[in-house]
Amino acid sequence: MTTAHSNRDADPFADPSSIHDHEHEHEHQHEHEHSNTLVSDTLLINDRQVSALVLRAECVTIRHVGLGPREDDRTWNRPHWCGLGNVWNITTPSGITTTDIPYYNILDAYLSSTPPAVTIEYVRSVSKASVHPAHLAYAITSDKSADEQASAFLNTLLARSYAHSQQRKRVLVLINPFGGQGRAEQLWTREAKPIFTAAKCSLDTQVTAYRGHAVEIAEQLDIDKYDVVACCSGDGLPHEVFNGLAKQKFPRRALSKIAVVQIPCGTGNAMSLNLNGTESPSLAALAIVKGVRRPLDLVSITQGENRYLSFLSQAVGIVAESDLGTENLRWMGSARFTYGFLVRLLGKTVYPCDVAVKVEIESKEAIKESWREARTQDTSVEDGQNKVREAEADDEGETQLPPLRYGTVKQSLPEGWHMQAMPELGNFYCGNMLHMSSDSPIFPCALPCDGRADLVTVAGTIPRLAAIDLLLSVEKGTFMDKPLVDYRKVSAYRIIPRGDEGYISIDGERVPFAPFQAEVHRGLGCVLSRGGSGYCA
Repeated sequence: MTTAHSNRDADPFADPSSIHDHEHEHEHQHEHEHSNTLVSDTLLINDRQVSALVLRAECVTIRHVGLGPREDDRTWNRPHWCGLGNVWNITTPSGITTTDIPYYNILDAYLSSTPPAVTIEYVRSVSKASVHPAHLAYAITSDKSADEQASAFLNTLLARSYAHSQQRKRVLVLINPFGGQGRAEQLWTREAKPIFTAAKCSLDTQVTAYRGHAVEIAEQLDIDKYDVVACCSGDGLPHEVFNGLAKQKFPRRALSKIAVVQIPCGTGNAMSLNLNGTESPSLAALAIVKGVRRPLDLVSITQGENRYLSFLSQAVGIVAESDLGTENLRWMGSARFTYGFLVRLLGKTVYPCDVAVKVEIESKEAIKESWREARTQDTSVEDGQNKVREAEADDEGETQLPPLRYGTVKQSLPEGWHMQAMPELGNFYCGNMLHMSSDSPIFPCALPCDGRADLVTVAGTIPRLAAIDLLLSVEKGTFMDKPLVDYRKVSAYRIIPRGDEGYISIDGERVPFAPFQAEVHRGLGCVLSRGGSGYCA
């Protein structure tokens, strides 16, 4: 007997996403073809153009009869990418056509009684960067047995489609009306909302009215009413939401209970890039619908009398100025960062500071080895879910924010720390995500929940040719390997900028140009990520 994957024509139900079909699986399928007994992974359809639906390893297969898909059904006219999967059309010599929809693309499935039919809601691509909801409805035989079989089939379909993800999430949507050059509300309505609606998510929507409004909303949020706060914005609203949750009566419970996510509608969309690998609002919406809960390290920032949280990055020097100092160039989109970076790099601009660091891993090679070890220990969704449960268990005993192990910036330097003068600092960037924008350097060893942040410093004036090489290395992904770049894993630091004015960026937001101290808290926050493990490069 020939296995299905070695002879596609012998088995029109073969799963194109599976490369290891076994002989007994082919025999099992053969039994389905010649039996009147329905099973939960096969559903016979009472339709002159479709004979059956079959659940495969990574997709549901639709078997068409005769000439295959209807000519007016554009969904099936060509293969297309939807998130992680591709819709495949396969035609056998006998004229039978099968269409495979990856489970990742499926939003909902249900049974209607009048007339008896199964409906599958899913997403189809309309371009490389956009997906829209679509649905299929097929009649089934009108009897009790058929209803029971259809219910069993749909239950299995949904279980496989959502796996470790929660179905029908309760979502509070916050829209920054000024995000994305004023297009955030339009992007939500046109690109993202239809996907949440098709997935039967519960939605409450609120438009923010001023800077800091999301802090107030999150501070007063009933955390038992929602599972997710989705920010239609750049990275500013997620920053505000984390800090609003931190102001609740029981902040650790709030931060571990509510997953903060981003529907990218701004200039900087780092949260979506890192967790879902996209700046497309519709692809991000799909990733959130299918997203898996995962804890995220947050960083306490103390500056003066204030303490607040950072989820993305802290920057002083060329990165901060390239971002905040180019606000007048927002019309350039994310390219303004590259422009600002180039101008300052070639101009040999320096940013004098004094820096003290609590280093956890010193060398680049040791960092790479630590990353490899962490990835081998945390490669599954279950590992991420275990971290969520551990964080929630810790919160039962601790209701307030974690204490500061190293004090605040206003206190004496912690024991064992040494202040280093850096009169020619070119760049100071610290973060716990892969990158702060699509154009920024990638921090290849960043992990969501290891209790350490990635600190990059570039000191001294740089010759122009070396500066150009550094800029090009950003696009090549080799920035961290350059000898001029000092890359360390840290758990805390203090930085004292010299001078009276300049730029300090916390999660892309400008804060006072004054000394501050940072300390990493492992797994304090909660997010949804595509796949539930690590970052999307």
